[in-house]
Order: sequence, then C-alpha cells, then structure tokens
Amino acid sequence: MNRRSMLLGLAAVPATFPLAARAASGTVTHTDAEWRRLLPPEAYQVLRHEGTEHAFSSPLDEERRAGLYSCLGCDLPLFSSKTKFDSGTGWPSFWAPLPNAVATKSDYVIVVERIEVHCRRCAGHLGHVFDDGPQPTGKRYCMNGVALRFTPGRTTA
Repeated sequence: MNRRSMLLGLAAVPATFPLAARAASGTVTHTDAEWRRLLPPEAYQVLRHEGTEHAFSSPLDEERRAGLYSCLGCDLPLFSSKTKFDSGTGWPSFWAPLPNAVATKSDYVIVVERIEVHCRRCAGHLGHVFDDGPQPTGKRYCMNGVALRFTPGRTTA
C-alpha cells in the first residue's frame, strides 16, 4: 500500500466514526453548516443559537388537537398534548416533558438565573422552564414553536 492510499483511507475514518458514535450514544450531531442547511432560518436561530421567536407568532400556541410535540432538529418526542396548557404568554407551554426527553442548564443572559431547556438528543435549545405552571408539577415549560414539530394522533411516545 502506498502512502497516498493509506492517507486517503485514514481520512475516511473520521467521517464514518461520528455516525457510529451517534448510533451508539443516541445523540444527533451535525456541523453548523449542516444544521443551517437542515433547518428553516428561524428554527436554526432558536435551536442552534438559543434565539427566541416572537410571542404569539407560533401556530402551535393555539394547537388544541391530541398529539405529540417533537424536536424539529432530531424528531425526538418531547411533549404530549396531555400536558399542554394555555399560559397566556404567547408560546406553547407544557407542565411536564416526556420522560428522558429534555435536559436543562442555568442561563444568566438577562442577569437573573433562568433554566434553559434543551433537547436531550441533539442539544437544540427549546425554551425555558419556570416555576409558575399548573399542578401537578407547578412548572411551565415555555417552548419556542419553531423548535417543535406537531404530529396529531397518539399522545405517548
């Protein structure tokens, strides 16, 4: 085997390894350029750069049918319509996510601590969770509609 063939063969390894790692770890990763190509512009800003859509701009805020809300970035089911409620804030709101669907971290962008909500599988930014929601949890998962895909029908993943 000559040096050029060996180097070309080795160059292919990093391209295939992340796919195997993704399958094994259950995570979805893409380069920034891939995310930009895969997502609509507003969803890209929210999911990948922690943006926020304008209040009352998402049709999902008014969605009342039974179904599942999944991550637009990786299609992981995140919320059931069974936990959706009208918070009056202008964003789709839920009192609980589906099990093992989201991760959280502290956010100090506005100086005061807020709890940021991300998709567990692709780490896409979804919104924030607050302690002013209805029972039984008292939580309000205030999500950006552009980060979600609604599928009518079943309400459990």
